[in-house]
This record gives sequence, structure tokens and C-alpha cells, in this order.
Amino acid sequence: MTQHDAVEVITAKRDGHELTDSQIDWVLDAYTNGVVRDEQMSALAMAILLNGMGSREISRWTAAMIASGERMDFSSLSRPTSDKHSTGGVGDKITLPLAPLVAACGVAVPQLSGRGLGHTGGTLDKLEAIPGWRAALSNEEMMAQLESVGAVICAAGAGLAPADKKLYALRDVTGTVEAIPLIASSIMSKKIAEGTGSLVLDVKVGSGAFMKDLGRATELARTMVGLGKDAGVRTVALLTDMSTPLGLTAGNALEVRESVEVLAGGGPADVVELTLALAAEMLAGAGRDDVDPAAVLASGAAMDAWNAMIAAQGGDPAAALPTARETQVVVAPASGTLTRLDAMAVGLAAWRLGAGRAALGDSVQAGAGVEWHARPGDAVVQGEPLLTLHTDEPERFDRALESLAGGFDIETGAAAFVPSPLIHARLD
Repeated sequence: MTQHDAVEVITAKRDGHELTDSQIDWVLDAYTNGVVRDEQMSALAMAILLNGMGSREISRWTAAMIASGERMDFSSLSRPTSDKHSTGGVGDKITLPLAPLVAACGVAVPQLSGRGLGHTGGTLDKLEAIPGWRAALSNEEMMAQLESVGAVICAAGAGLAPADKKLYALRDVTGTVEAIPLIASSIMSKKIAEGTGSLVLDVKVGSGAFMKDLGRATELARTMVGLGKDAGVRTVALLTDMSTPLGLTAGNALEVRESVEVLAGGGPADVVELTLALAAEMLAGAGRDDVDPAAVLASGAAMDAWNAMIAAQGGDPAAALPTARETQVVVAPASGTLTRLDAMAVGLAAWRLGAGRAALGDSVQAGAGVEWHARPGDAVVQGEPLLTLHTDEPERFDRALESLAGGFDIETGAAAFVPSPLIHARLD
């Protein structure tokens, strides 16, 4: 490998130049091995945020992060594989019903998931609300479960894209999370290294998402789809709304309960709609577009796959879920139509109630969160419950209520409510 100097690479990007392939290969290898220091990589990340990267640079950066660790191989499985990644939102429990549903349709789902940080929830935190369930699996355990059950949701191993693990933590504390080249390469390096045959990206846009406007969300989606295709992974993206939180709950055990309701044939309409849309894309990517996921969901086969998946990872799918020790009801201040429920406000409230963490390593409360009793477009009655707050620590209520101030609108006029589309666009 050609040797470079960290300052040379930093100043090249600072001055708006494209980094060469050898510069990218060297700096990520050197950073992973401790030769390039955190403060130097911080400067480079900020230069990338300010000056961007071309498609060749992003592709090479992603490849170098993949090369920093191991790659998984699912070619020995008896069925094709497909995976999904969401860029994160509020009430986004879609992975929980989606993975067993797709497995029940005959496609294996190797879902490597993460933990929540700030106002966005983490899939592993939600599943850890189930008594006995464990997130850490060896590669051998993961392969065996994919063959026998068809779905696994677990933590990524330490050997998968270790360069990204270091850089992800650094971006979080240096104000460089929003850099699209770094977001795209972070997500796609892990997904490509994971070895799935096809990938569906759920790119959130709106107040509760990292991408607030459709233009930047589209740029991110196009960048990631391009990276997937460059690596030979069949990749499509759906741009989906996160101005309103998904479903009727935000919080760990609360979202597990809601996911089970979906698998049982009920649940909120928006969660069902997005689950089925993503399932159809995953099946098409795996060559199984002859299967109707709605029919499989109605048959109960997805619930059977859920029970098997949870049990295989030590969980008891029949066990009672944790509940918070304290609740507080927020009533509607007026009668009319709920026209707005802001995803960011709800996400911050759930976080302040104990459902999320301020820093990696913080603990979370399994039962904490927010439950809302109406969605935009629903009629509400003054004095009737609008939201219920859940926490083990009642001193958290005041901060949560501060987050919700101004977070919803109730209109008393007779104007018809026009909801935002749940799915804005599809990119392939």
C-alpha cells in the first residue's frame, strides 16, 4: 500500500481536491490501526462535510471500509437473502414484523441492527425488552438460525467494517453526522460486508428524520443505491415520511407490543402499509415476487416465524412485556381534528422519558415511551386522552412535556384534512 501523510490528505480535501484511491485506502487503514489520530480524522471528516466527495471517492471510501474487516457469505443457505435498512425515525418498529414476514415468504433475512441514540429508537433496544432475548450471536449461530428459521435480528460483529465503527463514534461528537458521503458509506459498508444478495433502503424524510427535506433525502438515497449496485448488490430505496411518527407508540416494549399486533393481523394502518411495501421490495429483489406478503401475513405464518426467531435467540415470545411504573395522560386542549403530530417532538419526549440514550453505553428503560391515541386526520375531543407518557421515573415527566409543547395542532374548522403520502418515491 502506498504510504501517505495525514496532513497531506486533510489539506487536499480542505482545498477542495478529490482524494486519490491510494490516499483513501491509506487513511482508512491507518485510522483503523491507530496511525491516524482521532483529531486528524475529525479534521478530514469536517473537510468532507464542507467540500463533499465525488461518486468515485465515495465508492472507494466505502470499499476501503469494507476491506478493513471481514465479509460474510450466505451462499450456502438453501434460500436467497434480502435485507432492509432504515435511516432511523420515531416509532419505526418496521423491522420487527418485516423480518419474520419475509422469512415466512421463503427469503432469508440477515438483519444486523443497532441501538438507538438520541430521539431515534434502536431495534436491538426494542427486542431486548423481551425477557431472555439476546442480541449477540456468533457467525455460526447466525447462519444456523437463518437456515432453520429464516430470519435473524442481531448486533453486527466486531469484525464487520471496524473502520466504520471508529468513524461512526467520532462523527457523533464532531458535528459531522450529516455529511452525506459519510452517512452513505457508513450504512453501505456494513450492508455490503454483511453479504446479503439484495437490499431495500428505507430513507426517512421529515422533522423526525436525519434528512429533513426531500432533496437531501433523495441525494442520500441515490448515493446509497449507486454504492450497492457498484458492489453487485441489488439495491432499491423508498423515501418515506417521518414528519409524523409511525404507528401509535414510541418506546421499546411499547413498540414490540404494537409489532406483535401487526403480526396478529391488526396494528396501525401505516405500520402495516409500510411493512407490506418493504416486504414486496425485498421479495422482488430476491426473485420471489410471485409471493403475496399480505396473504402470508393474514395466514399467521409470519407470527409463527416471529415466535421461532425470538425463541432461537433465547427470548420467550409468550412472556409479559415490561411496563413503566408511572404514566401521565396528556388531554386534548380543544375539540376538532388533529392535523399535526410532530415526529421530532414525540421522539424527544420518549427519549426524555428514558426510552433512549444520550450517549452510546447509556442504559434505557424497557417500558418508557409515548403512546398517542389519535393520528393526524382523527377527530379529538377536549379533555379526552391525546397522549400517554410512560416512565419509571416520574421526575422525567416535566422535561417530556416541554418537548411536546407546540408538537401538535388541533383545527376546529371544517376544512378537509389531506394527509402526507407515506411513501414519497421509489429509486432504483
